[in-house]
Amino acid sequence: MDLKQLEYFVKVAEFGSFSRAATAMHVEQPAVSKQVRLLEVELRQTLLTRTGRGVIPTAAGRLLLDHGRGILHQMARVREELGRVQGALAGRVAVGMSPSIARVLAAPLILDVRERLPQVVLAVSEGMTQSMQEAVVNGSLDAAFLYNPTTSPDLISTLLVEEELFLVQKSVRPGAESPREASIEELARLPLVMPTRPNTLRLLVETEMASRGCKPVIAFEVDGVPTILDLVADGAGSTLLSRRAVKTSPHAGRFTIRRIAGPPVRSRLSLVVSSQRPPTLTQQAVLDIIVPPARKLLA
Repeated sequence: MDLKQLEYFVKVAEFGSFSRAATAMHVEQPAVSKQVRLLEVELRQTLLTRTGRGVIPTAAGRLLLDHGRGILHQMARVREELGRVQGALAGRVAVGMSPSIARVLAAPLILDVRERLPQVVLAVSEGMTQSMQEAVVNGSLDAAFLYNPTTSPDLISTLLVEEELFLVQKSVRPGAESPREASIEELARLPLVMPTRPNTLRLLVETEMASRGCKPVIAFEVDGVPTILDLVADGAGSTLLSRRAVKTSPHAGRFTIRRIAGPPVRSRLSLVVSSQRPPTLTQQAVLDIIVPPARKLLA
């Protein structure tokens, strides 16, 4: 079995698409299709089934996917061990962050890793929690800073910080933080701009309000904090976000934030890695570098 064929198959199965896998690996799609087909011929098995949205593994494909990930992971560890014989860790480590977290962490962590591990590239991707969680599971990301990740046997989560959520509204006095708390009854009457379900922030707000006998009125659904804040600044509605998410916005002065009356509504930020793929030496070295300053910067 050719390792390149196995790598191509795993990427196609994880991305659910020949074209997306080819783009991720920086190769032409026909080359990917050819290698996967040669693998199917060698194994005398159909590994992928085409659907209207792409491809999905067959029963044989799922079995090979499970073993293939392990084989490729072990090969990566072997390469790293050989690299250590030459005295240096090397490679690329992909980490996901929300836009508000990336504004605080991305630049200092990238520079810190480059200074301490010159042959390692820390690649930072921005996105929403749900999509990044899926990316950690399928191997597109090696780790991610996620808000309120859902419990999964495929993930290991390490809590970093807890952040209180505030009611965010269009400001009549730029940059104001109102001393007047917002009651749950008031929240239930306000049109809210929130991410679409199953976004973890949305689910957290709905669960907290339900526990207090209320439910939110969703006026607009937007999967992106910058656009949510743009709509709030235009008076289209209110939202619930951490103080950090508002303060790191380039238009922070256009909002007023108010505490929620009663027990604080807290969002939990965790570092998440795959439980199915133990970190390589390079990945672990990067995590050891970025976690302590991340805790400090986000505290």
